[in-house]
Amino acid sequence: MKKWTTLIIIAVILIIGGITLSSSYNSLVKAEESINSVWGNVESAYQRRADLIPNLVNTVKGQANFEQETLTQVIEARAKATQTHIDPSNATEEQLAQFQQAQQGLNSALSRLLVSVERYPELKAHEGFLNLQAQIEGTENRINVERNNFNNAVKEYNQKVRQVPTKFVALLFGFEAKPQFKAEAGSEKAPEVNFN
Repeated sequence: MKKWTTLIIIAVILIIGGITLSSSYNSLVKAEESINSVWGNVESAYQRRADLIPNLVNTVKGQANFEQETLTQVIEARAKATQTHIDPSNATEEQLAQFQQAQQGLNSALSRLLVSVERYPELKAHEGFLNLQAQIEGTENRINVERNNFNNAVKEYNQKVRQVPTKFVALLFGFEAKPQFKAEAGSEKAPEVNFN
């Protein structure tokens, strides 16, 4: 009888251990797939912005004396930003930083373009330009929302990777913490507003 009791206890422990292992593994897979899905939304938002830029450049190019150097910088920054790709399943801090840097380069070039437009009142009044400008602003908001969603998905995944008992399953099957988007350098300082 003692032998059977021992075997039943061992069987129960193995069953509970198997269920825990399976549940932990499945929760990690689900969290990782959530990251992949949300990353697709991030890429889609950035792609939407990249798709709007040629139309914006062509609209501005129609202005005969518009600064060619500014347009060239936007075109080059767009090319660099669209060439930088990340596989979220094995992304590193460095890869995400490179991606973010390429996107920031495009942001800076677009900002310079929009500041340059201020010197061209007829372009500022052009309906096509105003429409594209509004679409790009809306897309920037979408990008921010999708980046936040990505960071939330990564946070949930990283918590699972670090919590017991899932931590042991993560170590056993090679699940590692994933990087998040970080704030731009200097973004913690409020911009100075001067109306003089």
